[in-house]
Amino acid sequence: MIVVGGEALMDLVPVARPPGALLPRPGGGPYNTALALGRLGARAAFCSRVSSDGFGETLLAGLRAAGVDLSLVQRGPEPTTLAVPSPAPDGSASYGFYAEGTADRLFALPAALPAGTRALALGTCSLVLEPGASAYEALLRRESGRGLLTLLDPNIRPALIPDPAAYRARFLERLAYVSVLKLSEEDARWLGGGVPDWLAAGPSAVVLTRGAAGLTVWTREGARHTAAARRVVVADTIGAGDTVSAALLHRLAVPRGGVPVDWPEVLAYAAHAAALTCTRPGAEPPYATELRPGGRAGSGA
Repeated sequence: MIVVGGEALMDLVPVARPPGALLPRPGGGPYNTALALGRLGARAAFCSRVSSDGFGETLLAGLRAAGVDLSLVQRGPEPTTLAVPSPAPDGSASYGFYAEGTADRLFALPAALPAGTRALALGTCSLVLEPGASAYEALLRRESGRGLLTLLDPNIRPALIPDPAAYRARFLERLAYVSVLKLSEEDARWLGGGVPDWLAAGPSAVVLTRGAAGLTVWTREGARHTAAARRVVVADTIGAGDTVSAALLHRLAVPRGGVPVDWPEVLAYAAHAAALTCTRPGAEPPYATELRPGGRAGSGA
């Protein structure tokens, strides 16, 4: 079992017609990662607090359809967080948020994760917005201490961070409890420092997503591997990084019996999954069947 903790929200995605219209679509980095894991065929559970409003029901329906375990989901009457992405000409996006008094901010530390949990992934807004951020951090520390593989994707949203210096300091402290740090080039520039600093702080590997330049991993042992990005027609990049996180977890959170990680294969798999996500609007990660040779886009498992 792979547990993904963090926010579920609604992206209000701009559409061409009618002019100025916004289409609500399920989103949030952790939500997208859990959805992608389910579609890729992994045993996954979502750990969050979700509104009991109509948007919350839609969010859970999407995870349920992907086979994601919802037993760790807390519910509340507060509204669902809303995010408004603003796509750029290259397909990237910046975000504005409506997050005051929303349900996911009131997440409480669960008593225990399901038996057989092998990995925990955290990231994005849930590590910024209090009081939930402290509860997720406590979950990270507890499960790291139990020996779980932990993946952190900071997925920086500057609009939500009132004190950048304090956030950067807290980020470095969290790395002591992280097995794999996955971040984008934009995240890396905002955070400052670099791969040697991050590896020295705790993770055994740092994976950097580099857009059209592909993916690169650095390991504590000094290895470096790169996988090229797949050439596709990009609709937008919403959810692509979250799909990378899911693909990494799907490959890494398996019993290895002492066999070293085949990082070139892992990165190539993640690059393929992310490329398929980029071919459709919004966060729509692929199904396992689409990544097989001759796989057909849009086919379910």
